[in-house]
Amino acid sequence: MPQLRLALVGAGLIGRRHAAHIRADPGLALSAVVDPAVEARAWAEGLGAAWHPVLETLLSGPAPDGAIIATPNALHVPQALALVAAGIPVLVEKPIADSVAAAERLVAAAAARGVPLLVGHHRRHNPIIAAAKQAIDQGRLGRLTAVHAACWLAKPPSYFDTPWRRAPGAGPVLINLIHDIDLLRHLCGDITDVQAMDSRAIRNHPVEETAAALLRFANGALGTLTVSDTTAAPWSWEFTSGENPAYTRTRESCYLIGGTEASLGLPDLRLWRHEGTPDWWRPLLAEALTAPEADPLARQLRHFADVIAGRAAPLVSGQDGLEALRIVARIHQAAAA
Repeated sequence: MPQLRLALVGAGLIGRRHAAHIRADPGLALSAVVDPAVEARAWAEGLGAAWHPVLETLLSGPAPDGAIIATPNALHVPQALALVAAGIPVLVEKPIADSVAAAERLVAAAAARGVPLLVGHHRRHNPIIAAAKQAIDQGRLGRLTAVHAACWLAKPPSYFDTPWRRAPGAGPVLINLIHDIDLLRHLCGDITDVQAMDSRAIRNHPVEETAAALLRFANGALGTLTVSDTTAAPWSWEFTSGENPAYTRTRESCYLIGGTEASLGLPDLRLWRHEGTPDWWRPLLAEALTAPEADPLARQLRHFADVIAGRAAPLVSGQDGLEALRIVARIHQAAAA
């Protein structure tokens, strides 16, 4: 089969990770890179890809089969809208947009044009999540009752040398927690109510550094969700999942999902249940669920190719990205109240 030609918009850290996965997939080719930086031109040409300083020059030539947007958040929607208008399927990095209103415009435009729109909540492509979703959907946990997720990590002072990282909109709720929100929605269902508080007590930047949210799910389960980027701890998806070799793998669990029949830790996939009927006097038994190890970014890319070819529907659609962003907005609103 001929290779699918993918354009990469944005040659930063995550963009270059996407490029590496494209080049490693025999069914894909990196056809073009869009980035105004001079070093991006040299990098693209070194990979044998065409270089464009702006998206307009890409769109003036032969259209790629699909495009990945890995630029700053404020550029996601205008760039995705231009690609959608040209009929080019788009995978946009999370968050889908820098505002709910902008995300709504993009989702509506893609639906009206009939162009696939995917959002880069890549963790859904981890086999661990597929195994957890299967156990929950099969009723092994019974009716869901309680959920807890933690995203605790320590960003060094040098991280904030870049001014935008100290500004509103660059805090861990939008940058980090939105991934956890997407996974909880995927595993546990829609979130109907949100209460929240946040804090800037350590760095005193204009943006939050710690936040806590109380969630109600449509199925009646309640959840607690905490995030902090000023906490030295092993409990975050980054450290527990082993997805990214840049982070030490702790093999702890950062999610706890409880039900009337059993509870599940993630990502360790230990399912806990009582011997016989649920009863706190009965012994607790632990069962280790299994999932193969695989790189979620590579799996997300292969899935994007399947969507482009018409072999699959988006696992994380534009609407999914919009719903996660809406919860982020509600956390900010509740914390500010």
